[in-house]
Amino acid sequence: MAIHKYALQVKWTGNTGSGTQSYKAYKRDFSIQGPNKTEILGSADPAYLGDPTRWNPEDLIVASASACHKLWYLHLCSTHKINVLDYIDHATGYMDDNPTDRKAHMTHILLAPTVVIQKGHNKDLANKLHEEAHHECMIANSVNFPIHCEATILFEDETQQ
Repeated sequence: MAIHKYALQVKWTGNTGSGTQSYKAYKRDFSIQGPNKTEILGSADPAYLGDPTRWNPEDLIVASASACHKLWYLHLCSTHKINVLDYIDHATGYMDDNPTDRKAHMTHILLAPTVVIQKGHNKDLANKLHEEAHHECMIANSVNFPIHCEATILFEDETQQ
């Protein structure tokens, strides 16, 4: 078994001069930095006084789930000789921030990828591989809420209509 380490820095950049003296005295802005990587500018969700032009943790968990699923899916298609030509996911996460039984939490994520494959390849298998990708995805295996996938598989000539 290999243990992988992911070290990064999350730096709060929202001190407006008076720190966290009051709830509205500071910005929720932060940056995510890592060696040899582009900086990601983040904030809180706008509902929590965050900057709507920056990525928030809720966005990032949805993006992580989508990206992990996609990477496994592309790998599986490659090994099963299904030529994927395009893949775009319109993923959506759902959070309950007013629960009665526990603290705010993601309730589920819905992945909705549209996948374009080469004409003549197996659409049924291409669709089934999403389930296998889900079972392999490290994010899906790590979270305590469901991640669903409702994929659309198209042949390359079906996208030009």
